[in-house]
Amino acid sequence: MERMTWNQQVVKKNNTSLVFRTITQQEPLSRADIAQDSGLNKATVSSLVNELLEKQLVYESGPGESSGGRRPVLLHYNQSAGYSIGIDIGVNYILGVVTDLKGNIINEQKISMKDSAFEDVLNRVKKMVYTLMEPLPQSPYGVVGIGIGIPGIVDKQGNILLAPNLGWKNCEIKQQIEEEFNIPVIVENEANAGAYGEKQFGVGKSFNDIIYVSVGIGIGVGLILNNQLYQGVNGFSGELGHMVIQMDGAPCRCGSKGCWEVYASEHALIDNAKDLDDPTLESIIDLAKNNDEKAIALFEEIGKYLGFGINNIINTFNPEQIIIGNRLAMAKQWIEQPLQDIVQSHALAFQQKNLQISFSQHSTHSAALGVSAFAFEQFLENELQEI
Repeated sequence: MERMTWNQQVVKKNNTSLVFRTITQQEPLSRADIAQDSGLNKATVSSLVNELLEKQLVYESGPGESSGGRRPVLLHYNQSAGYSIGIDIGVNYILGVVTDLKGNIINEQKISMKDSAFEDVLNRVKKMVYTLMEPLPQSPYGVVGIGIGIPGIVDKQGNILLAPNLGWKNCEIKQQIEEEFNIPVIVENEANAGAYGEKQFGVGKSFNDIIYVSVGIGIGVGLILNNQLYQGVNGFSGELGHMVIQMDGAPCRCGSKGCWEVYASEHALIDNAKDLDDPTLESIIDLAKNNDEKAIALFEEIGKYLGFGINNIINTFNPEQIIIGNRLAMAKQWIEQPLQDIVQSHALAFQQKNLQISFSQHSTHSAALGVSAFAFEQFLENELQEI
């Protein structure tokens, strides 16, 4: 077989991606449909489809509708060719999901935790991965990747430099999980993962410039600009939970004072609810559902402070959409109005035009879905490159 030039390889790689993307987005469809849709000739489409069939990434089903002549065979994306695991490590929980190659959740597990010491969390994550892998159906590729979301600063190599709310500094989880399971691992900032989860599978689908605000024990921000996840030069973008909104304000776990997350996070909510008996987000939500005025006032206060930080984000980025995600999104009905009131009275009028403020569709699951998608997309990219 004659060797392809570099240029031919690039063309083939692009064509393979185009054919595969057409199938995943428009299935079921025939080879002729793909040729028409992609502009590639039928012989090229046929050859690439055969290679995708061989890799079991697509499969054929019975004939479709005919437009005269023989009825065509239809092609489908084999989203069950393998599975991906997404783990979201929070300060007081670990959530794990298994998805197919289209992001549908097949299985999940959640545990609460009081202690976030690194070794303890590492062991719990390993145990969770084993539990999630156990009941999976047979598939050609099995578990193709593991994604882990961390509420902190992660570099592009997957090293955790700092996760102040977990009390972690210079921790290495990627290699240890890879060695345990012999499966590729991606480690990413939890807010970046949440932004991606909502862009791919949630309320962000039809927007190109999205700021995702993850409000849990701390606050993280994921940026999708021009349809691309923006990570900054080293992967450290979006640490807006630590923008100072109160000069000489209350101390933050990052070492600074007056940070946004000190006033607008789940941690702030619990702090303000000290005179309640063992307050948790869930218990305060239950009180608010029963029209408890104190609980509602606690959420309204958080909503206002979220509004102040979001106002700064709007004036900086001029986004199309802001998504409020993670655990505080569960309190949408009491947070949304005070947040909107602050934005409307403070953000520049022309910045508010064409701006959508949404609450995440997947609430607590956005980040786990996002890291799972990072993992299976890397797998698919590697498989397509081999064609």
